[in-house]
Amino acid sequence: MTIGILAIQGSVIEHKHMLQQLNVKVKDVRLPSNLEGIDGLIIPGGESTTMSKLMKRYKLSDELKRLIQNGLPVWGTCAGAILLAKKVTGQNPPPTLEMMDIEVKRNGYGRQLYSFEKELRIKNEELKIENFNGMFIRAPKIKPLAEENVTVLAEIDSEPVMLKQNNMLVTSFHPELTDEPSVHQYFIDMCN
Repeated sequence: MTIGILAIQGSVIEHKHMLQQLNVKVKDVRLPSNLEGIDGLIIPGGESTTMSKLMKRYKLSDELKRLIQNGLPVWGTCAGAILLAKKVTGQNPPPTLEMMDIEVKRNGYGRQLYSFEKELRIKNEELKIENFNGMFIRAPKIKPLAEENVTVLAEIDSEPVMLKQNNMLVTSFHPELTDEPSVHQYFIDMCN
């Protein structure tokens, strides 16, 4: 199995280390040709406007949309969740892939100063995670646009922070910044 990581900006190395700990082959994705031969793709946290511009510059957007529509498992963390959303609110929302039936508010939990760590409330037994502390850094708030299409997997304070729709997974927190591999394992299982 090979998992691609969109390696144009953001927490690429941290995701790579987590996947390597789980004995998964990792491939950096910077150009459309790098998408060949991957079984799933992680769009990491970072700066969503910069990532959106670079995806367009490197001609990744159209190919990513095509692959996701054809079933490629994709996981967006933080900025990655923003880039998958059909609707984005907040200051200066970037163009997105408009793939997932979610609305995302940029910096919904506040700016860098208000970053925090908090235990998730797991809402779905398919996760097979008992305790997980999420790292929230300039985290977006996420809500389903069509609740019948989107499953909320985890929450904090009744706010969805991990959601799934078909082959798409989003988290408003950064599992790659912890020592706990269970969310990465969940995505690997999606790719299988």
